[in-house]
Amino acid sequence: MNPKHIIESQQFTVPLLMELFERTRQMKKIVARGGTRDYERKIMAALFYQPSTRTRFSFEAAMMRLGGRVLATEKAGAFSSAIPGERLEDTVRVTADNCDVIVLRHNEEGATARAAGVSSVPVINAGEGPGGQHPTQALLDLYTIYDECKTLDGLSVAMVGALGKSRTGRSLTYLLGKFARVRLYFVAPPRMQISPDILAYLDRHNVSYELADGPDDILPRVDVVYQKPIDRTRIHDGEINLAAYNIGADSLARMKRSAIVMHALPRGPEIDPLVDRDPRAAYFRQSRNGLFVRMALLTMLFESE
Repeated sequence: MNPKHIIESQQFTVPLLMELFERTRQMKKIVARGGTRDYERKIMAALFYQPSTRTRFSFEAAMMRLGGRVLATEKAGAFSSAIPGERLEDTVRVTADNCDVIVLRHNEEGATARAAGVSSVPVINAGEGPGGQHPTQALLDLYTIYDECKTLDGLSVAMVGALGKSRTGRSLTYLLGKFARVRLYFVAPPRMQISPDILAYLDRHNVSYELADGPDDILPRVDVVYQKPIDRTRIHDGEINLAAYNIGADSLARMKRSAIVMHALPRGPEIDPLVDRDPRAAYFRQSRNGLFVRMALLTMLFESE
């Protein structure tokens, strides 16, 4: 059964993920021929309380490629000119009267569930809270792994960088944990390590994982390296050897020839631009997949109405 709202990664079953991936392949073909007009009567509202050029553009392009139209704001916190602090629930109720789907990005964890509770149209979580979820990013990440590696069962995946409050890392972990014999490596400075609630989830679902404070011994073992940035403004000088968590020529030399490097973008010094030349650099292919996955998600939601 297609979902009514896209709130969190946990709501996706393996059969639903496989259906999404098949639709995503169809969307690639549709885009290659210039898009479709099948959804020309549909309107998407992009309600962004936080700016995000890549996610917003990806959703807007997805809606337009399907033939639909877009209403958008990147300053939704000032949505009401009369009352700048208008409640999210009120904003969503009004917005839902003017569109067929709402894409919500918010600075508070749990905002999408609150919005879905009052909305008359589907609501999609486009990222919420400093330690919440970003399920559509995780879905395009998972599709990229599936497309590049041709399977999800039995893979070894390393997440490298600041992981504790990473909503993309959290969301992807929930999805990877649904597949057989997956092994996860969380590589981070101790105080930026993946949060205990995620480890508890993995323990409950018998998912194998390992914690590490450096990538040297991990890189040769994995099929996927998912790179996360470390915010330099939040560490003291000399506290962390940041270079140890970067991906460059030396890192590539230790990795499998069949492995891939991923990043949700935008990137900083954590990936040397020289890595772009290596065929294992999948992050721009990953970003491009966002259009196709979000098109597929929108069609699933429209068909669930």
